[in-house]
Amino acid sequence: MPDVMRADLWHSMADAAGLINADGTIGETIYGQMTAFAAETGAVNLGQGAPGTDAPAELIEAAADAMREGCNQYPPGQGSPALLEAVAHQRQRDFGHEVSPQDVLYTCGATEGITAAILALLPRGGTVLAFEPFYDSYPAAIAAAGGSMITVPILSTAEGGFEPDWDIFDNAVTAAGSRPSIILINTPHNPTGFMFTEQDLVRIGEAAVAADAWVLTDEVYEQLVLDGTPHVAPAVAMSDSSRVVTVSSAGKSWNATGWKIGWVIAEPEVRQAIQTVKQFLTFTASGPLQVGLARTLAGGSTFVDENRSSLQQRADVLVPACRAIPGGIASTPAAGYFTVVDFSALTDLDAFELNNLLARRYSIVGIPVPALCRTGSPAHTAYRASIRYSFCKSAADVDRGAQLFYELAADLKQNPNALRSQD
Repeated sequence: MPDVMRADLWHSMADAAGLINADGTIGETIYGQMTAFAAETGAVNLGQGAPGTDAPAELIEAAADAMREGCNQYPPGQGSPALLEAVAHQRQRDFGHEVSPQDVLYTCGATEGITAAILALLPRGGTVLAFEPFYDSYPAAIAAAGGSMITVPILSTAEGGFEPDWDIFDNAVTAAGSRPSIILINTPHNPTGFMFTEQDLVRIGEAAVAADAWVLTDEVYEQLVLDGTPHVAPAVAMSDSSRVVTVSSAGKSWNATGWKIGWVIAEPEVRQAIQTVKQFLTFTASGPLQVGLARTLAGGSTFVDENRSSLQQRADVLVPACRAIPGGIASTPAAGYFTVVDFSALTDLDAFELNNLLARRYSIVGIPVPALCRTGSPAHTAYRASIRYSFCKSAADVDRGAQLFYELAADLKQNPNALRSQD
């Protein structure tokens, strides 16, 4: 058999995403690992950000109608015209983002959109600046494009929120010889829920102009703002919107992550470049689902508002339970699916060891935040003992998780050293 390492791009991508185990074997993503670990231990799975409630019946019926009407063959490579129009209308209606259907490209989820955009726009040897923690597909896509990644940490503040380290950002975008070709923004941010303000985005936009960089955005949680602060679309805030490539999807907002319906929005010339790459990844997919989503987006559905309210209710169950842990610090999620709990005052274990202990002793599994950071980076150090917990799970799972956190809190009051190594 030929040596599989003869062409080692796949291995470079796995390495960039942190999937190579200590023994050299290739592991799953941290999300797959923790889902399997929860099943193995019988723990409540508050790890992967997969909704525990179903897509709305109206969306499912709209897709079923499209199937019955014969929308079962290849849709156009750019996407169903109905979906392109619906996304353009939704961006204008919800965020004031002026978009033509010709600017929109269907992608098989946001991950494909981000990957295709990086492959299309990052020069060989170029640099992507991303904010950290980050979604693990970012470094894999950058490695596939032959580039490198630099990061700016998003850190907790004394006021209980989060903020990028702007000094590191300023140094990164002005450093001689390593100016980024792409600045990658995730807003609302996973896992912190941090939302870049208009002023933040103006600052990034000005830096992008100075560096002659693209701005690539990951806005998959755009509809799931929980604190009433409006989501600010980077393409609206930045003066030069032509350099902004917007990526989002329907999965999170509509509880339909398995449908893999995402989109890229860019100037037609840029959209065409990204589509040229994307067409050799999936070409197209989800024909009747595209039509069903388009009809539901255009139909005045109230589901997204209801889903947002339901998520807030579940957050209101889980976050106070996490805050009951004496010495722990649980973040207030401004948007998205997650709260981040910092256990550093309670343990000398790192987040991976701690997550293992909590699973086996208290039946709780989350995502260790250092898995979403570069080893040795300031963010990796700051989140050394932090774990991300999802409140997007079913109400029963969230209730069970909250009960287990209260039990953990009670144990810690009796034994403050319960989470320390027993050397």
